[in-house]
Amino acid sequence: MKLPDAWRNGVVAVVGLGKSGVAAARLLAREGVRVYASDGSDHPYAGAAAEALRGLPGVEVDLGRHDLAKIRTAVGVVVSPGVPPDAAPLAAAREAGVEIVSELDLGFRALAASGETHCIAITGTNGKTTTTALVAHLLATAGLKAGAAGNIGRPLADVAVAGDRYRWLSVEVSSFQLHDSPHFAPDVGILTNLAPDHLDRYPSVDAYYADKRLLFRNARPAHVWVLNADDPAVLELARGVPGQRALFSLKKPADAWYDAGAGLLRFGGAALLPREDLHLLGDHNVANALAAALAVHEAGVPPGLIGEGLRSFQALPHRLEPVREVNGVLWINDSKATNIASTVVAIEAMSRPFVLLLGGRHKGEPYTRLAPLLANRARLVIAYGEAGPIVEQDLKGGTPLERGTTFEDVVARARHAARPGDAVLLSPACSSYDMFKNYEERGATFRKLVEAM
Repeated sequence: MKLPDAWRNGVVAVVGLGKSGVAAARLLAREGVRVYASDGSDHPYAGAAAEALRGLPGVEVDLGRHDLAKIRTAVGVVVSPGVPPDAAPLAAAREAGVEIVSELDLGFRALAASGETHCIAITGTNGKTTTTALVAHLLATAGLKAGAAGNIGRPLADVAVAGDRYRWLSVEVSSFQLHDSPHFAPDVGILTNLAPDHLDRYPSVDAYYADKRLLFRNARPAHVWVLNADDPAVLELARGVPGQRALFSLKKPADAWYDAGAGLLRFGGAALLPREDLHLLGDHNVANALAAALAVHEAGVPPGLIGEGLRSFQALPHRLEPVREVNGVLWINDSKATNIASTVVAIEAMSRPFVLLLGGRHKGEPYTRLAPLLANRARLVIAYGEAGPIVEQDLKGGTPLERGTTFEDVVARARHAARPGDAVLLSPACSSYDMFKNYEERGATFRKLVEAM
């Protein structure tokens, strides 16, 4: 693996010891690099794996603190995606002129060194995880050695450490990861859509979009960019980027498109599969399927096999996931909806009256955008969590609204309000960090409460 010479002669700091940070530390240790690994929490999400780093030669671990003096004198810093850009250790590194790179960048360099693995990268505001899973599923069902990695759950550095040999990797990448990934150069890139998000971490929407544009930072003529033809912001972001384009659309003929009149997903002029055979709720998932189809076609998968793969794909947990129907009420877990745009998509996918569970930790965008979508469709909005007062202020006077307290109280209120033929939709439009450690725990708690009914 090619690393800067200075990295082999000094100490590299790894900031944040979730799965990404642990994988980065292990990869560096394998390469004989001395590592200072730290996390501000006494109990980082990676738990025992973070503690286990202490047993690796050349690795020093701090839990519950960051030694800023050591970070300032490091020869490089590898940052986990969950660490805010204004966090003290990163500020200290920048002030000292220390290079900061993401775990994604480090893992990509390790995998690229083998020359065996090709990369399809997926980014955008919404639909990243489902599209990443779709790409990996389509590649695998076509018989290719493929896997999913990145922000979907498995760090690239972990793939490199394990020595797993994939022909293709489907890699979900966030704006935070792209910000610090100067060497990242996927063979195929998908930009699903763009909408305001993460305004709790970015000073403006333009700054957020600028990080998304870093998907194209190392674009070459041989690269392929799969773009949403229905999203002007996506097309503008990719303007002038070297490489080939493949467009998908829900509204008009494109390289892959949805023929709503015929109820068909099409690949150019040919039918890919009937809409009813794609077992995913919402038109946004039709768009995700079309994007995935274009990407895997670039990997050599013919349309016939793509259609078969789409037919066998099942919804991911926490993404418009039907949990169960109780007394005629369908309970839907969309805990992954951590921004307004995601919740808009979920509301638009509803074909029956619904109770909406909305709240968590506020991310900076007003909820007023939801008001016209909820009018005459939502039976009730139950606002909860830290964002509860803001939700109530933004939506009061329109759809009926109640304030919940505990998460159990929120679900109980929804059960009381919903009528046979309704849905209860958990689509919070907020992060989960006021009550839960992540959106997965929030969704799992919702599922557990529903399954106990």
